[in-house]
Amino acid sequence: MYKHTLFIKFILAYLIFGILGFLLIATVGSQMVEKRLEFSIGEDLYREATAISEDSLVQSNTSASNLLSLKHYLEALSEYQTSDIWILNKQGQRVLSTEEGFSYYDPITIDGFDPTKWGSYYRTGNFYGFFDEDRLSVLAPITDGSTLTIRGYVAMHYPMSELYYQRELFLSISYILFLLLFLLSLSILLLFRKIVYTPLKKITEGTNEFAAGHLDYQIPISSNDEMGALAASLNYMSDVLNQSGEYQRNFIANISHDFRSPLTSIKGYVEAIADGTIPVEMQGRYLEIVSREVERLEKLTSSLLTLNNLEVKSRIMNIRPFDINKVIKNTAASFEGSCRARKILIELILTGEQLSVTADMEQIQQVLYNLLDNAIKFSNDNSTITIETTEKNGKIFVSVKDHGCGIPKEILPKIWERFYKQDSSRGKDRKGTGLGLSIVKEIISSHNQNINVISTEGVGTEFLFTLEKTK
Repeated sequence: MYKHTLFIKFILAYLIFGILGFLLIATVGSQMVEKRLEFSIGEDLYREATAISEDSLVQSNTSASNLLSLKHYLEALSEYQTSDIWILNKQGQRVLSTEEGFSYYDPITIDGFDPTKWGSYYRTGNFYGFFDEDRLSVLAPITDGSTLTIRGYVAMHYPMSELYYQRELFLSISYILFLLLFLLSLSILLLFRKIVYTPLKKITEGTNEFAAGHLDYQIPISSNDEMGALAASLNYMSDVLNQSGEYQRNFIANISHDFRSPLTSIKGYVEAIADGTIPVEMQGRYLEIVSREVERLEKLTSSLLTLNNLEVKSRIMNIRPFDINKVIKNTAASFEGSCRARKILIELILTGEQLSVTADMEQIQQVLYNLLDNAIKFSNDNSTITIETTEKNGKIFVSVKDHGCGIPKEILPKIWERFYKQDSSRGKDRKGTGLGLSIVKEIISSHNQNINVISTEGVGTEFLFTLEKTK
């Protein structure tokens, strides 16, 4: 049920918006329209009443007999304005009216008429109790043209029922427009459901699948908007997590295998020595085997720590200029003993006396050490290993080439994988951890450089990587 809560909230908000909008038009809108109509009609009536009061005939005499000539004009104006027009003397008696049946022989006095308390130029009500229904009334004084003495008043009365009719007519149009807008906004709600709610629901289902461990699940959204980008990011995240989980499983399996084998050997030989199974005269030989196995475990642990350090994103590399030729010479010198024993010659073909590159010197030295160690391991006795540096297009290229057994073409893509070992290496050197080339790849990639391998089985292998030349 909770899955539909968001959409239900939007529907409720939509209905509340419609109800409040209708009530707002019916109450506040009605009052605003009524006040606006009162002001507009009152202003028009007062303008007409003022024009009548300024007529010279009206200003000179306010008796009915003298104003009869204005009656037809006032009746026409009354019909046009939908209002009754009166002319009052200063005593408050009607001396002329456009009402049907009015007789100027019998003037009517308006009880309580007091123009001094009128206030605004218009007011609404029954005009001192004269009318049975409310009217909008305006009052304009009639003054003597010379002395400005008030001689009477022009009053105009507009039926409020007519004003209410106009108000309702205007509100009816407002209701229709609001209804159309309300229905139009419904399409926006439906559009929201399609482009926001439905994709969001699919994304929620996808995250639930990921949380349940189904990392192979793919959120089925392919739109080019933010929802599509979010779904693509989550799908990518699940793929990475899935690959990471697979990698961790393989990693644990490989490391368990690589630790179990030497530990089993060490345990077996130590127990055999302890219980006297191995004679005293042969214990030295087996202790040498135990020492080699311990050395292998130490090397494996060191390689794992190196990889861990390389993968820490916050690790700051010590990037600085240094002479790559000097580093190559020093690294080659460290293998002099092992090369002499197997009569392997390390040939250095270096560009210039000095060749400056910008990188982390310790890491690049690790790269050279791992590549040279591999080259020696896979080289034949009485062979040559060549290390060469060249400069091209602002890059320094470093090549480590051996003339050993080579790498089969089908396994070339796998050599960068952790714990991967060539079968041919196991026969010659069981000290290999399968992590050397992985470390090389990590270091070169962290420098935003490239490394490639060219190998021919039975001929040899060449590793070629790039470094940034010091500017």
